[in-house]
Amino acid sequence: MADKTFHLEIVTPKRIVFKGEVTSFSAPGVEGGFQVLHSHAPMLASLKIGKVKISEANGTESHYAISGGFIEVRENKAILLAETAERTDEIDIERVKAARDRALKRLAEKYPETDLERAKLALYRALNRLKIAGVN
Repeated sequence: MADKTFHLEIVTPKRIVFKGEVTSFSAPGVEGGFQVLHSHAPMLASLKIGKVKISEANGTESHYAISGGFIEVRENKAILLAETAERTDEIDIERVKAARDRALKRLAEKYPETDLERAKLALYRALNRLKIAGVN
């Protein structure tokens, strides 16, 4: 199966989150979710808040919470540029619950100065992270 792998990097402004050989990965595209395999056609896509699932060449599977970004695929190489990306075991549950609660409070208060779109995005990011961490 080693001949059916390709190189994947997940990069955020702060760090390289993942770098290695994979057999596949799936991501939440703005136009819909998609999966990439070896010899995938060249592609550039926008990503939304959601889950990235990686099947590594060694057989392990990992999941990441991302909050949007871009992906480029070409010549058996993929680079995912994400605003943020956290592997399941990196998610700080208490911090995420606090962020969710703050966003819910902002949305419920409905003050005129509240940036509702920003509050909604904060809520979506928090809910996505909790879902990927396996917390309801």
